[in-house]
Amino acid sequence: MNLARFGLSSATFSRDFTASIVVFLVALPLCMGIAIASGVPPEKGLITGIIGGIVVGALAGSPLQVSGPAAGLAVIVFELVRDHGMSALGPILVLAGAIQFIAGVFKMGGWFRAISPAVVHGMLAGIGALIVVGQFHVLFDAKPLANGLENLAAMPARLLGLSASNIAAAELAFAIGTLTILSMIVWEKVRPASMKLVPGALIGVLAGTLAAAILGLPIVRVDVPNSIVAAIDSPGPGFLGQMMEPALLVTAVAIAFIASAETLLSAAAVDRMHNGVRTDYDKELRAQGVGNLLCGFAGALPMTGVIVRSSANVQAGAMTRLSAMIHGGWLLGFVALLPWLLREIPMAALAGILVVTGWRLVSVSHVRHLFHHHGMLPVVIWVATFVMVVATDLLTGVLVGLGLSLLELVPHLRRLKLRVHEHHEDEHSEIRLEGAATFLTIPKLLKALEAIPGHRKVHLDMRKVPAIDHSSAEMLAEWIQRRRSGGTQVNLDGEAPGLRRMAA
Repeated sequence: MNLARFGLSSATFSRDFTASIVVFLVALPLCMGIAIASGVPPEKGLITGIIGGIVVGALAGSPLQVSGPAAGLAVIVFELVRDHGMSALGPILVLAGAIQFIAGVFKMGGWFRAISPAVVHGMLAGIGALIVVGQFHVLFDAKPLANGLENLAAMPARLLGLSASNIAAAELAFAIGTLTILSMIVWEKVRPASMKLVPGALIGVLAGTLAAAILGLPIVRVDVPNSIVAAIDSPGPGFLGQMMEPALLVTAVAIAFIASAETLLSAAAVDRMHNGVRTDYDKELRAQGVGNLLCGFAGALPMTGVIVRSSANVQAGAMTRLSAMIHGGWLLGFVALLPWLLREIPMAALAGILVVTGWRLVSVSHVRHLFHHHGMLPVVIWVATFVMVVATDLLTGVLVGLGLSLLELVPHLRRLKLRVHEHHEDEHSEIRLEGAATFLTIPKLLKALEAIPGHRKVHLDMRKVPAIDHSSAEMLAEWIQRRRSGGTQVNLDGEAPGLRRMAA
């Protein structure tokens, strides 16, 4: 392989190779589990992981981010497959991928970062809750019900239906799922420092699989084909016609929007974890668009940049995009050569992993952060988004959250325009702001801030900024923290105590 072609070097190969193994071990159970939570066969998630690693890894604008199937889209895919069948997934993903690619070409990456953090985290929390209540039923070798509220209402009956005197498949599956959850949680609390890179999800699925195999339990296992090629659903005769259906067009736009927002927020989080090359958000959007186009033509799951795999990549010492690419190769090799091993994994074990994953998406600490730094309105936005995602559907929840975000603009309707004055010298840059800093001005402000070379001292003058909403404050605090952690001096002028606390 010509490493220089991808901006790589043989000096970093060993660290990327080691990191790729860690990411592969994290990705393998999650790819299958997210597919099952999406209502599709597990191999669909593996195909997405392979494309996300090999193809998107090579094209990505975020060198250390890892792409693959994400829990954030599991609910919308589940509803899509339930209502329209598997055949609708391919055309929708092709449309969603095309939308993402075009958005990247027209440099709209910064606008996705302007989405209110309260909306994004409320959406993720709602998705997490839906995954928990849905996968709870899979712990009993049963299928999830039609929607989140029905799943929630049926949970007590599942537990009360267990019988210690009449142990059958449901009791055995629940025992394996519980063992998986406990193994995952305990390992992450007690693992020695020398094994900190061994993921809890891997330990959980190994514990559940070994227990089921040793005891010969009659519970449902994962079903994957002998050949990964057999899992690829090429476009059928009605492929183009389905793209024109209005209901599917709306779903394609929703998937493109949510996948892009989750990807770029994940990329921003990954940038905070290292001091290497920063993310090119428009290039990342184009890469994700290509990935989802390919997933659509292969009949696989949609993909996003995912923070769990990306953080594992950074913590394992990855230096370049090669680690993500090799992890895709590991997935391909494992699925091609060892499908029989995957068929030993109990469905309840994968459900256990997803219950933990979903629970962690419901971040109450983020609600406390919003209230402490920004007051009650962002909390209301978070709660409304969360409730509507759980009670109705994902798109309605996001639209309600975005609608409520507009309330933050009401006090500043007469001063929405933000002027950004730049003055640059060899060793120093000054950014002077005039006007209200709202989510509408984030793309313009980001463009100015991220154009400043990393070695320069920065003076950020906000004395003529009468108000700043929580989206802008979060973005500025993140940018200041990243610059300071890289050893660059950033001085802040102006009355912005909340921003000062967050950036400290």
